[in-house]
Amino acid sequence: MNETKIIPIFPLDLVLFPRQELPLRIFEPRYKQLVDDCMLGDGQFGVCLIDEQNSVNGWNSPKLVGTIAKISKCEDVELDGLQLHIETMGRNSFRIKRIIPPAISQPDNYDPLSVEGHEEISKIHEKIGTEEKMYIQAEVELIPEIDENISLVRWNGLVELWKKKIIHQALPQVVESHALDHVLQQYYLTSDSPTIDYIYSLAALGAKDPNDLQPLLEATTMEDLIEKTKELLTVK
Repeated sequence: MNETKIIPIFPLDLVLFPRQELPLRIFEPRYKQLVDDCMLGDGQFGVCLIDEQNSVNGWNSPKLVGTIAKISKCEDVELDGLQLHIETMGRNSFRIKRIIPPAISQPDNYDPLSVEGHEEISKIHEKIGTEEKMYIQAEVELIPEIDENISLVRWNGLVELWKKKIIHQALPQVVESHALDHVLQQYYLTSDSPTIDYIYSLAALGAKDPNDLQPLLEATTMEDLIEKTKELLTVK
């Protein structure tokens, strides 16, 4: 049985892969509380893609596989002092075993971007007690990393699939294959010894939607990861 631990969860409209950087602007009271708690603790929280089929007390629900984000920098944004800017780095992926709902349900007609919405949440929070957690937490189990590299032959095969997909999507415009080599160079994806991170980056360049990337995060073997990447990059 793998070790489990309880961490704060931040559902977002993106997939964070291990070793990827993720800067975030934090303005909602519940996520400011999450960041404050992280800064007092080990600086780690879970980033999960939003699960559009479910909700937790009215809030966005997380997909069950996500990635630990470690805060490397946190600062107030000068503009109004109402926002935090954090920089994070993806670590291990994890699987949620049990969701711990927040103490506050989402109010009717809540607008996460409005000052009124923030004030409403803060008032409810004061009423129930400021030590109560406004954000989702979960008991999670860490997923062991895939610790092998991809062979150059298989990597070149994925690159060819990606090129075909981009060329196909651009039609009727004509995109030359060599022009795409420049894109790979820009993203530092030309190498004789590609790593697993190259696969994640290439897939992100070929995905139309964050939901396309979730199966890659859920892959537990190199074989599985390559198959899922092929599926994503194959022109349907």
